[in-house]
Amino acid sequence: MIPYKQFHKLFYRIWNKLKYSLSYHQVAAETSSRGAEGRMATFFKNEKIQMLTVAIGTAVAGEFKINPVQGDLFRIGLGGSAFLLFMLLMNRLPYLKTGIFTALTVVAFRMMLDFISAPHLFSIDESARVHTSAGLYYMTFAVGMFCIQNRLTKMNLLLLSGVTACIDFGSNTIEMICRWMLTGSEILIPATWGYIFLVAVIRGFFTTGLYSSISVSQIRALHSEQKKRMEQMLAVNAGLYGEVFYLRKSMDTIEHLTSSSYRLYMDMKREGLTEYSQRQLSITQEIHEVKKDSQRIAAGLLKLFDHKSQTALSLFEILDYTIRGNRKYATMLEKKVTFTARLEVNYITSEYILLLTILNNLTSNAVEALGTSGSIEVSVWKQGQDTVLTVSDSGKGIDQQARELIFEPGFTTKFAQGGSAATGIGLSHVHDIVCSLGGHIQLQEAEDIGWQTIFEVKLPTLLLKKGE
Repeated sequence: MIPYKQFHKLFYRIWNKLKYSLSYHQVAAETSSRGAEGRMATFFKNEKIQMLTVAIGTAVAGEFKINPVQGDLFRIGLGGSAFLLFMLLMNRLPYLKTGIFTALTVVAFRMMLDFISAPHLFSIDESARVHTSAGLYYMTFAVGMFCIQNRLTKMNLLLLSGVTACIDFGSNTIEMICRWMLTGSEILIPATWGYIFLVAVIRGFFTTGLYSSISVSQIRALHSEQKKRMEQMLAVNAGLYGEVFYLRKSMDTIEHLTSSSYRLYMDMKREGLTEYSQRQLSITQEIHEVKKDSQRIAAGLLKLFDHKSQTALSLFEILDYTIRGNRKYATMLEKKVTFTARLEVNYITSEYILLLTILNNLTSNAVEALGTSGSIEVSVWKQGQDTVLTVSDSGKGIDQQARELIFEPGFTTKFAQGGSAATGIGLSHVHDIVCSLGGHIQLQEAEDIGWQTIFEVKLPTLLLKKGE
C-alpha cells in the first residue's frame, strides 16, 4: 500500500511553511522596498527642499548668538554649527550650490530682521555691506567642505574634527577680511583672533561629536532591525529544516516502494496474470512519478541548507535566538515564563539551523507544557567528545508510563481546548534528527532542583565545530 495520507500530510505541511516563508519575505521585502525606496526617492529627489531646509535652519540658528567683543565685529552664533551639522548629515548634497544658497538666504534673512527692527533707519546698501561678510563665511565654509566631501566617511572622528575646525577658522578669517574691506572694521585685535580660534576648535569638535552620536544611533537602529529580520528568517528556516529532513526520509520509503512494486509486477507477469500485472505496472509508474517530484522538491529545498553558502553562528547566538523566539511564543500564549540560559562552552558552528531546530522544538514544547507561569532553562556544555544541550522546565512533568513512548510519532500528552490531541510530531522530529547526526537524546529523571522535565541531547562536537 502507498502511504498516501502520510505523504499528503507531509507535503501539505511543507507547502504551508514554504507559502508562509515566501509570502512573509515577499510582503516584507516589497513593503520595506516600497517604504525605503519611497522615502529615499522623496528625500534625494527633493534636493531643493533639502537646500532650503539647510539655508533656513542655518539662518535661524545664526540668530542665537553672543558678542564676546564690543560691537558687532565678531559674534558667536549657532549658525556655523548648524551648517556644519547639515553638511555632515546630508553629505550627498551639492556642497557648492548649498553654500551659495545658504549665503544668500542668511544675508536676506538678516537684512529683513534689520528692516523689521528699525524700518525708519533701514538702508539696503548699509545692511548689505554689514551682512555680506556673513554670507561669504558660509560660501567659504562650503568650499572647504566640498574639498573633503568624498573623504568624509573615511575620516576618523579626531581627524574630521581637526579638519572642520581649520575650515571654520579659515572661513572666519575670510569673513573678517571682507568685513574690514566693506565697513572698515578694525580686525587687528589679538583677543578677537583668539576667540575665533577657540570657537573654531570647540565648534569643530562639538559638532562632529554630535554627528558621530547621531550616526551611532542610526547604526544601532539599523542593527536592531537587521537582528529582528535575522530572528524571523532563522525561525522559518529552523521549522522548514525539520520538514525537509522528513521529506528525505520519505524519499527512501518511496524508493523501497518503487522497487517492491516493480518486483510484484514481474512476479504477476511470470504467473501470466496479464491484466493484474499491467495494473501493477501502472501503479509502479505512478509511484516513480511521485519519487521524481519528491526529488525535485527536495533538491530545491536542500539548496537553502547548502553548507557552502551558509554563514555561521556561535552557540551563544543560537541560545539567544532560541530564548528570544520562545519568549515571544510564551507571550502569545499569555504565559509568564522566566527563561534562563547557561552556556559553559562557546564556539562557531555552521550547523546552526539543525541546532535551532532541535532547541526550538524542545523549548516550545516546554512552553506548552507549562501552566500559566513557570521557568525554563536552556543549557549547553561539553562532556568528553560531545556537546550537551539540555532544556529543563518546571511544568507538571511526564508520568512514568508515557516516558517510553514520548519519541514515537503521533504520541502526545498535550491536548487542545476542544479535546483534540496535538500532532506530537515535534519530539519525533528531534529524535530522528539527533540520531541521524550520530547523537543521542533522552528524558532525564527529574532532579530535586525545581525542574520536572529535563531533555538532554548529546551531539558530536567534531560535527558541530566549523571547519572540522
